[in-house]
Amino acid sequence: MRTMEGFRCGINLGGWLSQCRHMTQEHLDTFITREDIRRIAEMGFDHVRLPVDYNAIEEEDGTPKENGWKYVENCLSWCRESGLKVVLDLHKAWGYSFDPSQTEEQRELFFHSDAMQDRFIALWTRMARAIGSRSDVAFDLLNEVVPVSVAEIWNDIADRAIAAIRPYAPENWILVGGVRYNNVASVPMLRPPRDRRIVYNFHSYDPMIFTHQNAGWVPNLVGLRLDYPDDLAHYVTVGQERRSTVPAADKISALGPEMFEALYEKAVQHAEENDVPLYCGEYGVIDQADPQSAIRWLRDISTVFERHGIGRALWCYKRMDFGLTDVHYDGTREQVLKAIMPPK
Repeated sequence: MRTMEGFRCGINLGGWLSQCRHMTQEHLDTFITREDIRRIAEMGFDHVRLPVDYNAIEEEDGTPKENGWKYVENCLSWCRESGLKVVLDLHKAWGYSFDPSQTEEQRELFFHSDAMQDRFIALWTRMARAIGSRSDVAFDLLNEVVPVSVAEIWNDIADRAIAAIRPYAPENWILVGGVRYNNVASVPMLRPPRDRRIVYNFHSYDPMIFTHQNAGWVPNLVGLRLDYPDDLAHYVTVGQERRSTVPAADKISALGPEMFEALYEKAVQHAEENDVPLYCGEYGVIDQADPQSAIRWLRDISTVFERHGIGRALWCYKRMDFGLTDVHYDGTREQVLKAIMPPK
Protein backbone atom coordinates (compact mmCIF):
# COMPACT_ATOMS: atom_id res chain seq x y z
CA MET A 1 0.00 0.00 0.00
CA ARG A 2 1.24 3.49 -0.81
CA THR A 3 2.18 5.66 2.17
CA MET A 4 1.69 9.33 2.99
CA GLU A 5 5.36 10.23 2.76
CA GLY A 6 6.62 12.55 5.47
CA PHE A 7 3.65 11.97 7.79
CA ARG A 8 4.54 8.77 9.59
CA CYS A 9 4.14 9.63 13.28
CA GLY A 10 2.69 12.92 14.55
CA ILE A 11 0.74 14.45 17.40
CA ASN A 12 -2.36 16.66 17.63
CA LEU A 13 -2.38 20.23 18.90
CA GLY A 14 -6.01 20.07 20.02
CA GLY A 15 -7.39 22.69 22.37
CA TRP A 16 -5.43 25.63 20.97
CA LEU A 17 -7.28 26.87 17.87
CA SER A 18 -10.14 24.42 18.36
CA GLN A 19 -12.39 23.09 21.11
CA CYS A 20 -11.49 25.82 23.57
CA ARG A 21 -14.20 27.48 25.61
CA HIS A 22 -12.63 30.94 25.65
CA MET A 23 -10.39 31.88 22.73
CA THR A 24 -8.75 34.78 24.56
CA GLN A 25 -5.55 36.55 23.58
CA GLU A 26 -3.77 34.99 26.56
CA HIS A 27 -4.90 31.50 25.55
CA LEU A 28 -3.84 31.95 21.93
CA ASP A 29 -0.45 33.35 22.94
CA THR A 30 0.43 30.75 25.55
CA PHE A 31 -1.29 27.41 24.89
CA ILE A 32 1.15 26.43 22.11
CA THR A 33 4.44 28.25 21.61
CA ARG A 34 7.64 27.83 19.63
CA GLU A 35 9.09 25.90 22.57
CA ASP A 36 6.25 23.37 22.40
CA ILE A 37 6.99 22.74 18.74
CA ARG A 38 10.68 22.27 19.52
CA ARG A 39 9.78 19.82 22.25
CA ILE A 40 7.58 17.83 19.88
CA ALA A 41 10.45 17.57 17.39
CA GLU A 42 12.84 16.51 20.14
CA MET A 43 10.42 13.74 21.16
CA GLY A 44 10.84 12.26 17.69
CA PHE A 45 7.58 13.16 15.93
CA ASP A 46 7.77 14.10 12.25
CA HIS A 47 4.59 16.20 12.05
CA VAL A 48 1.76 17.82 13.95
CA ARG A 49 -1.94 17.81 13.20
CA LEU A 50 -3.29 21.31 13.80
CA PRO A 51 -7.06 21.36 14.46
CA VAL A 52 -8.61 24.75 13.67
CA ASP A 53 -12.21 25.84 14.22
CA TYR A 54 -13.61 28.19 11.59
CA ASN A 55 -14.29 30.92 14.18
CA ALA A 56 -10.58 31.04 15.07
CA ILE A 57 -9.73 32.30 11.59
CA GLU A 58 -12.89 34.00 10.29
CA GLU A 59 -15.64 36.22 11.62
CA GLU A 60 -19.24 35.04 11.82
CA ASP A 61 -19.99 36.88 8.58
CA GLY A 62 -17.23 34.96 6.78
CA THR A 63 -14.64 37.72 6.56
CA PRO A 64 -11.07 36.68 7.43
CA LYS A 65 -9.94 37.11 11.03
CA GLU A 66 -6.35 38.14 10.43
CA ASN A 67 -5.46 38.09 14.12
CA GLY A 68 -6.52 34.44 14.21
CA TRP A 69 -4.85 33.36 10.99
CA LYS A 70 -1.49 34.65 12.22
CA TYR A 71 -1.42 31.82 14.77
CA VAL A 72 -1.73 29.27 11.98
CA GLU A 73 1.12 30.96 10.13
CA ASN A 74 3.18 31.13 13.34
CA CYS A 75 2.72 27.38 13.85
CA LEU A 76 3.72 26.63 10.27
CA SER A 77 6.87 28.72 10.67
CA TRP A 78 7.80 27.11 14.00
CA CYS A 79 7.26 23.66 12.50
CA ARG A 80 9.46 24.44 9.52
CA GLU A 81 12.19 25.67 11.88
CA SER A 82 12.01 22.35 13.74
CA GLY A 83 11.73 20.14 10.66
CA LEU A 84 8.09 19.17 11.25
CA LYS A 85 5.34 18.87 8.67
CA VAL A 86 1.75 19.94 9.39
CA VAL A 87 -1.71 18.49 8.80
CA LEU A 88 -4.09 21.47 8.82
CA ASP A 89 -7.42 20.12 10.06
CA LEU A 90 -10.68 22.06 9.78
CA HIS A 91 -12.13 20.83 13.05
CA LYS A 92 -15.36 22.81 12.96
CA ALA A 93 -16.96 24.48 9.94
CA TRP A 94 -19.57 27.21 9.83
CA GLY A 95 -22.77 25.22 10.21
CA TYR A 96 -21.15 21.90 11.13
CA SER A 97 -19.62 20.36 14.23
CA PHE A 98 -19.23 16.78 15.45
CA ASP A 99 -20.15 18.03 18.97
CA PRO A 100 -21.93 15.13 20.72
CA SER A 101 -24.36 17.59 22.32
CA GLN A 102 -25.89 18.26 18.90
CA THR A 103 -28.79 16.22 17.56
CA GLU A 104 -28.55 14.18 14.37
CA GLU A 105 -30.82 16.72 12.66
CA GLN A 106 -28.53 19.61 13.63
CA ARG A 107 -25.52 17.75 12.26
CA GLU A 108 -27.28 17.11 8.95
CA LEU A 109 -28.11 20.76 8.21
CA PHE A 110 -24.71 21.50 6.68
CA PHE A 111 -25.13 18.74 4.11
CA HIS A 112 -28.39 20.23 2.81
CA SER A 113 -27.42 23.90 2.85
CA ASP A 114 -25.87 25.50 -0.23
CA ALA A 115 -24.88 28.55 1.83
CA MET A 116 -23.00 26.51 4.43
CA GLN A 117 -21.24 24.42 1.78
CA ASP A 118 -20.31 27.51 -0.25
CA ARG A 119 -18.79 29.02 2.88
CA PHE A 120 -16.84 25.78 3.50
CA ILE A 121 -15.45 25.81 -0.04
CA ALA A 122 -14.59 29.51 0.19
CA LEU A 123 -12.66 28.97 3.42
CA TRP A 124 -10.63 26.09 1.97
CA THR A 125 -9.97 28.10 -1.19
CA ARG A 126 -8.67 30.99 0.90
CA MET A 127 -6.44 28.72 3.01
CA ALA A 128 -5.08 26.92 -0.06
CA ARG A 129 -4.33 30.23 -1.73
CA ALA A 130 -2.44 31.37 1.37
CA ILE A 131 -0.31 28.28 2.05
CA GLY A 132 -0.74 25.89 -0.86
CA SER A 133 2.78 26.60 -2.09
CA ARG A 134 4.14 24.87 1.02
CA SER A 135 4.70 21.19 0.29
CA ASP A 136 5.11 20.46 4.00
CA VAL A 137 1.41 21.11 4.72
CA ALA A 138 -1.43 18.62 4.21
CA PHE A 139 -5.13 19.50 4.29
CA ASP A 140 -7.66 17.55 6.39
CA LEU A 141 -11.00 18.65 4.93
CA LEU A 142 -13.38 18.19 7.88
CA ASN A 143 -13.16 16.52 11.26
CA GLU A 144 -15.54 13.64 11.93
CA VAL A 145 -18.60 13.69 9.72
CA VAL A 146 -21.23 11.91 11.81
CA PRO A 147 -24.51 11.04 10.02
CA VAL A 148 -24.36 7.89 7.90
CA SER A 149 -27.20 9.27 5.79
CA VAL A 150 -24.95 11.96 4.25
CA ALA A 151 -22.14 9.66 3.07
CA GLU A 152 -22.71 10.25 -0.64
CA ILE A 153 -23.42 13.95 -0.18
CA TRP A 154 -20.16 14.24 1.73
CA ASN A 155 -18.32 12.55 -1.15
CA ASP A 156 -19.75 15.23 -3.45
CA ILE A 157 -18.71 18.06 -1.12
CA ALA A 158 -15.23 16.61 -0.69
CA ASP A 159 -14.79 16.34 -4.47
CA ARG A 160 -15.85 19.96 -4.82
CA ALA A 161 -13.43 21.08 -2.09
CA ILE A 162 -10.54 19.18 -3.69
CA ALA A 163 -11.28 20.80 -7.05
CA ALA A 164 -11.24 24.24 -5.40
CA ILE A 165 -7.98 23.58 -3.55
CA ARG A 166 -5.96 22.06 -6.39
CA PRO A 167 -5.29 25.24 -8.46
CA TYR A 168 -3.42 26.65 -5.45
CA ALA A 169 -2.06 23.44 -3.94
CA PRO A 170 -1.39 20.96 -6.77
CA GLU A 171 0.99 18.70 -4.80
CA ASN A 172 -0.28 18.85 -1.21
CA TRP A 173 -1.80 15.78 0.39
CA ILE A 174 -5.56 16.15 0.96
CA LEU A 175 -7.18 13.94 3.60
CA VAL A 176 -10.77 12.75 3.33
CA GLY A 177 -12.45 10.85 6.18
CA GLY A 178 -15.70 8.93 6.29
CA VAL A 179 -18.90 9.13 8.31
CA ARG A 180 -19.69 7.81 11.82
CA TYR A 181 -17.10 10.06 13.44
CA ASN A 182 -14.48 9.15 10.84
CA ASN A 183 -14.85 5.50 11.74
CA VAL A 184 -12.42 3.16 9.99
CA ALA A 185 -15.40 1.02 8.95
CA SER A 186 -16.58 3.97 6.81
CA VAL A 187 -13.42 4.13 4.70
CA PRO A 188 -14.89 1.75 2.08
CA MET A 189 -17.69 4.31 1.57
CA LEU A 190 -15.18 6.85 0.26
CA ARG A 191 -14.89 7.25 -3.50
CA PRO A 192 -11.83 6.44 -5.59
CA PRO A 193 -9.44 9.42 -5.46
CA ARG A 194 -9.50 12.35 -7.87
CA ASP A 195 -5.70 12.29 -8.02
CA ARG A 196 -2.66 10.61 -6.48
CA ARG A 197 -2.32 13.07 -3.59
CA ILE A 198 -5.53 12.03 -1.84
CA VAL A 199 -5.43 10.13 1.48
CA TYR A 200 -8.15 8.10 3.19
CA ASN A 201 -8.38 9.30 6.79
CA PHE A 202 -9.87 7.66 9.89
CA HIS A 203 -9.82 7.93 13.69
CA SER A 204 -9.28 4.98 16.02
CA TYR A 205 -10.33 4.76 19.68
CA ASP A 206 -11.58 1.19 19.90
CA PRO A 207 -12.69 -0.26 22.19
CA MET A 208 -14.30 2.95 23.48
CA ILE A 209 -14.99 1.32 26.84
CA PHE A 210 -11.22 1.30 27.37
CA THR A 211 -9.98 4.47 25.62
CA HIS A 212 -12.83 6.63 26.94
CA GLN A 213 -13.37 5.01 30.34
CA ASN A 214 -14.80 7.44 32.88
CA ALA A 215 -15.06 10.20 30.24
CA GLY A 216 -17.35 12.88 31.59
CA TRP A 217 -18.85 13.62 28.16
CA VAL A 218 -19.84 9.95 27.60
CA PRO A 219 -22.51 9.33 30.27
CA ASN A 220 -22.64 5.55 29.88
CA LEU A 221 -18.89 5.28 30.54
CA VAL A 222 -18.72 7.44 33.66
CA GLY A 223 -17.33 5.48 36.61
CA LEU A 224 -15.89 2.72 34.41
CA ARG A 225 -12.38 1.36 35.01
CA LEU A 226 -10.79 -1.23 32.72
CA ASP A 227 -7.31 -2.61 32.17
CA TYR A 228 -5.88 -3.56 28.78
CA PRO A 229 -5.63 -6.20 27.66
CA ASP A 230 -8.18 -8.18 29.60
CA ASP A 231 -10.32 -11.20 28.90
CA LEU A 232 -12.28 -10.59 25.70
CA ALA A 233 -15.45 -12.06 27.20
CA HIS A 234 -15.18 -9.61 30.08
CA TYR A 235 -14.91 -6.69 27.65
CA VAL A 236 -17.94 -7.90 25.73
CA THR A 237 -19.97 -8.21 28.94
CA VAL A 238 -18.94 -4.75 30.13
CA GLY A 239 -19.71 -3.36 26.68
CA GLN A 240 -23.21 -4.78 26.79
CA GLU A 241 -23.75 -3.35 30.26
CA ARG A 242 -22.48 0.07 29.18
CA ARG A 243 -24.25 0.16 25.80
CA SER A 244 -20.92 0.21 23.96
CA THR A 245 -19.90 -2.52 21.54
CA VAL A 246 -16.49 -4.12 21.23
CA PRO A 247 -15.93 -3.97 17.44
CA ALA A 248 -14.84 -7.16 15.70
CA ALA A 249 -15.41 -9.17 18.90
CA ASP A 250 -16.94 -11.96 16.82
CA LYS A 251 -13.82 -12.18 14.62
CA ILE A 252 -11.06 -12.32 17.22
CA SER A 253 -10.00 -14.61 20.03
CA ALA A 254 -8.30 -12.01 22.21
CA LEU A 255 -7.63 -8.30 22.58
CA GLY A 256 -4.38 -7.17 20.97
CA PRO A 257 -2.97 -6.48 17.48
CA GLU A 258 -5.40 -9.11 16.16
CA MET A 259 -8.29 -6.79 17.05
CA PHE A 260 -6.86 -3.85 15.08
CA GLU A 261 -6.11 -6.11 12.12
CA ALA A 262 -9.76 -7.17 12.08
CA LEU A 263 -10.97 -3.59 12.46
CA TYR A 264 -8.78 -2.26 9.65
CA GLU A 265 -9.10 -5.16 7.21
CA LYS A 266 -11.72 -3.66 4.89
CA ALA A 267 -10.21 -0.16 5.03
CA VAL A 268 -6.80 -1.56 4.07
CA GLN A 269 -8.37 -3.54 1.25
CA HIS A 270 -10.23 -0.47 -0.06
CA ALA A 271 -7.06 1.64 0.12
CA GLU A 272 -5.01 -1.00 -1.69
CA GLU A 273 -7.63 -1.45 -4.40
CA ASN A 274 -7.64 2.30 -5.06
CA ASP A 275 -3.89 2.78 -4.49
CA VAL A 276 -4.53 5.37 -1.75
CA PRO A 277 -2.51 5.90 1.46
CA LEU A 278 -4.25 5.42 4.82
CA TYR A 279 -3.81 7.85 7.70
CA CYS A 280 -5.16 7.82 11.25
CA GLY A 281 -5.73 11.43 12.28
CA GLU A 282 -6.55 10.62 15.90
CA TYR A 283 -5.90 7.76 18.31
CA GLY A 284 -5.17 7.68 22.02
CA VAL A 285 -6.21 6.76 25.55
CA ILE A 286 -7.88 8.98 28.13
CA ASP A 287 -5.87 9.99 31.19
CA GLN A 288 -8.36 8.11 33.39
CA ALA A 289 -6.83 4.81 32.29
CA ASP A 290 -3.93 3.08 33.99
CA PRO A 291 -0.75 4.33 32.20
CA GLN A 292 0.69 0.83 31.73
CA SER A 293 -2.58 -0.35 30.18
CA ALA A 294 -2.51 2.69 27.90
CA ILE A 295 1.05 1.88 26.85
CA ARG A 296 0.08 -1.69 25.94
CA TRP A 297 -2.86 -0.41 23.87
CA LEU A 298 -0.63 2.13 22.13
CA ARG A 299 1.99 -0.54 21.39
CA ASP A 300 -0.59 -2.86 19.84
CA ILE A 301 -2.19 -0.24 17.61
CA SER A 302 1.21 1.12 16.54
CA THR A 303 2.31 -2.38 15.55
CA VAL A 304 -0.58 -2.59 13.10
CA PHE A 305 -0.02 0.97 11.84
CA GLU A 306 3.56 0.03 10.99
CA ARG A 307 2.58 -3.27 9.41
CA HIS A 308 0.38 -1.48 6.87
CA GLY A 309 2.31 1.78 6.47
CA ILE A 310 -0.46 3.84 8.08
CA GLY A 311 0.61 7.36 9.07
CA ARG A 312 -0.93 8.68 12.28
CA ALA A 313 -1.20 11.50 14.82
CA LEU A 314 -1.62 10.84 18.54
CA TRP A 315 -4.39 12.63 20.41
CA CYS A 316 -3.15 14.78 22.13
CA TYR A 317 -0.08 16.89 22.98
CA LYS A 318 -1.52 18.57 26.09
CA ARG A 319 -4.73 18.63 28.13
CA MET A 320 -7.98 17.64 26.36
CA ASP A 321 -8.10 14.64 28.78
CA PHE A 322 -5.49 12.84 26.67
CA GLY A 323 -2.40 15.03 27.04
CA LEU A 324 0.96 13.32 26.57
CA THR A 325 2.76 16.14 28.38
CA ASP A 326 0.39 16.24 31.37
CA VAL A 327 1.22 15.03 34.86
CA HIS A 328 -0.56 11.71 34.26
CA TYR A 329 2.39 10.51 32.16
CA ASP A 330 5.23 12.09 34.15
CA GLY A 331 6.60 8.69 35.16
CA THR A 332 5.94 6.85 31.92
CA ARG A 333 6.28 9.37 29.08
CA GLU A 334 9.39 7.76 27.63
CA GLN A 335 7.62 4.40 27.62
CA VAL A 336 4.71 5.96 25.74
CA LEU A 337 7.05 7.42 23.14
CA LYS A 338 8.82 4.09 22.74
CA ALA A 339 5.45 2.37 22.23
CA ILE A 340 4.27 4.70 19.45
CA MET A 341 7.42 5.63 17.58
CA PRO A 342 8.38 3.73 14.40
CA PRO A 343 11.38 1.43 14.79
CA LYS A 344 14.64 3.06 13.76
